[in-house]
Amino acid sequence: MSEFVRSVRLWFVPGEVRREGGTPDYRFSLANERTFLAWLRTALALIGGGFAVDQFLPDLRWGWRVGLALALLAAGVLCSLRAVNHWARCERAMRRGEDLPVSRFPALLSLVVAVVAVVMVVVVLVGWEG
Repeated sequence: MSEFVRSVRLWFVPGEVRREGGTPDYRFSLANERTFLAWLRTALALIGGGFAVDQFLPDLRWGWRVGLALALLAAGVLCSLRAVNHWARCERAMRRGEDLPVSRFPALLSLVVAVVAVVMVVVVLVGWEG
């Protein structure tokens, strides 16, 4: 079974992770859970930002408004999916005594948010009418 499929399976059957390795110090598992919840808060903020752009910038050209809103909404969806995947991968790595998995996702998310922020700065400076 591929690594990704195993991770997705752990999303819905988290008790299955107990079959691997030994039980880690509970503080590490709780820290992993707090990190997961922080990623979910970030996802909710991105989703809220997407709805805010759509609802509170009615004078912005439709294409720009929808594009910015969809970029934020998509980033929120990806962030929430990545959160649960990262939680499962880290939990499994801790149980196996392996190094924690690395990810390029934080850099990618940062770039997406930065691009949207720069576009929003341009929109504010140039004006909403375009």
